[in-house]
Amino acid sequence: MKMRNFWPLLMAGSVGAMGVQAATVDDYQLLVGSYTAGQSQGIYRLNFDSATGQIAAKPLQVVKSENPSWLTISKDQQHLFVVNENGPGQTDPVGKVSSYAINPKTHELSLLSQVQSLGNEPTHSSLSGDGSHLFVSNYSVVEDPGGTLAVLPVGTDGKLKSVVQMSSHPSSRVNPERQASAHVHSTISSPDGKYVFSNDLGADKIFVYRFNPKANPLLPLTPATPASVQLPAGSGPRHLLFSADGKHAWLTMEMSAQVAVFDYQDGTLKQTQMVDLAAGQPTSDKAGAALHASADGKFLYVSNRGTANQLLVFAIDPSTAQLKEVQRRSVEGDHPREFSLDPSGKFLLIANQKSNQIVVVERDAKTGLLGKTVQKLPMDAPSDLKFLVRQ
Repeated sequence: MKMRNFWPLLMAGSVGAMGVQAATVDDYQLLVGSYTAGQSQGIYRLNFDSATGQIAAKPLQVVKSENPSWLTISKDQQHLFVVNENGPGQTDPVGKVSSYAINPKTHELSLLSQVQSLGNEPTHSSLSGDGSHLFVSNYSVVEDPGGTLAVLPVGTDGKLKSVVQMSSHPSSRVNPERQASAHVHSTISSPDGKYVFSNDLGADKIFVYRFNPKANPLLPLTPATPASVQLPAGSGPRHLLFSADGKHAWLTMEMSAQVAVFDYQDGTLKQTQMVDLAAGQPTSDKAGAALHASADGKFLYVSNRGTANQLLVFAIDPSTAQLKEVQRRSVEGDHPREFSLDPSGKFLLIANQKSNQIVVVERDAKTGLLGKTVQKLPMDAPSDLKFLVRQ
């Protein structure tokens, strides 16, 4: 059976709940976003057994959607927001954002709204601290028009309103091929919800905004002071993650394959450490991507794509948040675009986009170390993994 044909045959058509499966106390539901240029149809909802680390082969639901590459779940788990990473040359050339209602009992997804992102290849989204706005990062592969940050109001019913504000940034042009224009890769709120940080791969900067929609609903973001954080030339910032206590942050830099560690206070990031993911290795090994911390805040996990295709495990210093490498492990596939720790903390799931699979590996919660592979599930071009947990 060919890998790229397995899922389409299993999931043909756009369906709702595909049969009722008996749930146990160890069952969680997993949402998978994907790219749809091949055989994938969109968003997949599946059962995950945290006792065994097994993803059920038969999906609970398949939602047809064009390139739903990034998934954002509201804090109350009532709504799902999806970027449709469309752009020129694709089946749908228009970048869009969709929202779905999540049934509180079954977790079935129902489309609520879809609006244009007013940019090409929207690659990431996040909610403001109060859930009133969605921040969408339009990456934009081509130089013209370049990447932008779009701000969309969100109704209490989960429906998206049209973009009310757009922000763009000057590029660094250090790398003439990849930094000829802005490429906004991700945007997130500060822990207190007062600031917004936008990571621009094309500019080698984190742009900082104050968030105050009450002052001006049409311009909820205004530049903070300072308005940006300078990063190494040609580093290509990608994803920022705040520590659980809100005092520190970590940033992956895609092009230099590095992780920067910061102290954080009132809108200001102060760098305290720089960690190389691929020191002394060829440029082809350098493609830093996703990062996630364990629930107890003791370990940070970072993916490096390129030809390295590794997951790195770091111990986090409890007082400074600085990192100490404790493990490197192959992802056993190609291009780990995203990964996720399961709610039990016993497993880590990897979305290997280019080898068309989700790999599940064991995790030791005490040491943070990753162990044996327990499953390799065929899936066409997976790009994001998000768990729905029981309320």
